[in-house]
Amino acid sequence: MDANDDVARVSNLQYVLQLCAKTSSSIGGMSCHAQTIRLGLEMDILTSNMLINMYSKCALLDNARKKFDEMPLRSLVSWNTMIRALTQNAEEQEALTLFIQMRREGTPFNEFTISSVLCACALKCAIFECTQLHAFSIKAKIDSNCFVGTALLDVYAKCSSIKDASKIFESMPERSAVTWSSMVAGYVQNGFHEESLLLFHKARKLGFDNDPFMISSAICACAALATLIEGKQLHAISSKSGIGSNIYVVSSLIDMYAKCGCIREAYLVFQGLEEVRNIVLWNAMICGFAKHARALEAMILFEKMQQRGFFPDDVTYVSVLNACSHMGLHEEGQKYFDLMIREHNLKPSVLHYSCMIDILGRAGLLNKAYDLIKRMPFHATSSIWGSLLASCRIYGNIEFAEISAEHLFEMEPDNAGNHILLANIYAANKKWEDVARTRKLLKESDVRKEMGASWIEIKNKVHLFTVGERNHPQIEGVYAKLDNLVEELKKLGYKVDTNHDLHDVEDSRKQILLRHHSEKLAVTFGLMCLPSSDIPIRIMKNLRICGDCHNFMKLVSRFTSREIIVRDTHRFHHFRDGICSCGEFW
Repeated sequence: MDANDDVARVSNLQYVLQLCAKTSSSIGGMSCHAQTIRLGLEMDILTSNMLINMYSKCALLDNARKKFDEMPLRSLVSWNTMIRALTQNAEEQEALTLFIQMRREGTPFNEFTISSVLCACALKCAIFECTQLHAFSIKAKIDSNCFVGTALLDVYAKCSSIKDASKIFESMPERSAVTWSSMVAGYVQNGFHEESLLLFHKARKLGFDNDPFMISSAICACAALATLIEGKQLHAISSKSGIGSNIYVVSSLIDMYAKCGCIREAYLVFQGLEEVRNIVLWNAMICGFAKHARALEAMILFEKMQQRGFFPDDVTYVSVLNACSHMGLHEEGQKYFDLMIREHNLKPSVLHYSCMIDILGRAGLLNKAYDLIKRMPFHATSSIWGSLLASCRIYGNIEFAEISAEHLFEMEPDNAGNHILLANIYAANKKWEDVARTRKLLKESDVRKEMGASWIEIKNKVHLFTVGERNHPQIEGVYAKLDNLVEELKKLGYKVDTNHDLHDVEDSRKQILLRHHSEKLAVTFGLMCLPSSDIPIRIMKNLRICGDCHNFMKLVSRFTSREIIVRDTHRFHHFRDGICSCGEFW
């Protein structure tokens, strides 16, 4: 009877321990630990493993390691549990060290051991250790195991070795939903967005369509490609699959709609999940408003999230500072920068300093911006010098332009845009000898300017246009329509601004080159294919929109009574009734 009572007590204790691990109840777990000592179970391997697991789930890693080290005998499960605990708590180096200790002691391993250690390599992006473990798994003949293969491709993808990840994926005899999800996510992380979507559709045909992480990754691919129609289809798929309220899916949807120029739809998705919002969703929406120069909405949301009990983190502050930057709100920007340090005890990163320098520069406070660069506790990045150089273009400041350009030429030797921007600044100040010298340096180097390209999605097909496009099947009709449009716009006062073309050719040739900029071709094609005035024309561009095209879009929106949305590398421009949302500040 007594023996049976003891067995029941032990069984109940182990059940409660598992429950504490599941609910991350540290107080209950510690109470169970005390009971194991009272019952004389300190050396019981099964109970010890459960204690290690419980402490790791409660993020009490020191307690877990202490229990592990106290064990006189450790089974394979003990090592696996401890290695997994270290990995899950971002102690990847400790996990790798423990695996080495395990091998030295001659403890056998299995596929769960290797997959856990590989997960540690993924966190650390330890490509060298990964290749060693890959060879190790081949030697042990477990490389074809689903857990090991999935972990391997995940590490290679996170370490930017996407070809190796793809090879492993293709060679796997068995793939789980996690395998497909990891490969789809891997393609997105490495910028292979089309491949990601193709693989997602292949996974759907095989029945792997309810995984929220895979759908979230596919939506991220749509955001990067600005493929709105496919993004909407994925929105419908997620709702139909019953995962439409998943936090990862919703945050990806908000980002996708915002990046496709549909800020209203992004906000509708955000509003639809009021009950289960977390900091990720608040940040996604504030970031969306910032991209669209909706500074007031971003700041209101910043206040609302705190009223709802959410404290802003470093990501929140990057977004709200970006919102201030896009609208030249330097006083508000300084207020937020000070607030994050004083009230929320956050240490500004290089991204926050970059935002602040951009805010000051765009507001014309170039001396303050340069002073902040000298005072900040980081080396200035190319993004920071690029921001200052762009501000010098706005205000014609040659002194700081030359300082910025000197750093950029060293940091980005292959970026022609820096040479062109400096030449623009010289030209605006009528420093023609310096313009000629800068152009000569550019011509003599191997650096080439990135060709301007714009694309527009019509009926689920993306149409790409480059400057002076000749390959599009309807290009002759586009040029004819564009010529007629320019003549009509001239009646509204449109005049080609040749200051925005730096080619060393006569003025008439410059006018032709500017007329055939890719965004002008794309908007003309949009007017041809989207006759309804209720449908906005959405254009994406790989470079910053030039001043002449900006004026052109304003007049087109007025002449046609159409809303035109242009996403360039810096921000969104919403043109309506001859006015741009940027307020001429971009």
